[in-house]
Amino acid sequence: MAHLDRALAPLRSAPGAPRWTPSARWHLTLLFLGEVPADRLEPLVTAVAPAVAAAPAMSLQLSGAGRFGSRRRPAVCWAGLAGDVPELTALAGRLTGAARGLGLPVEDRPFRAHLTLGRWRPGQPADGDLPERLAGYRGPGWPVPEVVLWRSHLGPEPRYERVTAWTVG
Repeated sequence: MAHLDRALAPLRSAPGAPRWTPSARWHLTLLFLGEVPADRLEPLVTAVAPAVAAAPAMSLQLSGAGRFGSRRRPAVCWAGLAGDVPELTALAGRLTGAARGLGLPVEDRPFRAHLTLGRWRPGQPADGDLPERLAGYRGPGWPVPEVVLWRSHLGPEPRYERVTAWTVG
């Protein structure tokens, strides 16, 4: 990830840049659940285990960049992925199925593998073309070691608590 951090350095202070996510908080979200009731946490952990166990060993690479939102009203700046993206997408689908099987609400949009780099604030100047400056970016590949279940604590200084993890492959 240090490779990408260096590639982003010239963009960090560009006019219309998003509010950048600190590299220490970068992660790939396979499934966002929001608030999970305490009585559903253990069943979720149990249901996810076979979904991850079915995943083969995977290798990924950060590749290119883009945005969610329009050029005029960009919302999220992201880095794309290359490598075993079909396998990662299948894993995300199994995780979604496990959560739905427990009656947990999940987003109804297709999974799109990406790493969120920053978010533009509504009403602030935004350069929706900025991700194009990373279009040719290719980072080193890395193996996917695990899937982690995180608990988010939002607020002025968001933090993440590791709940549990499952080995991939």
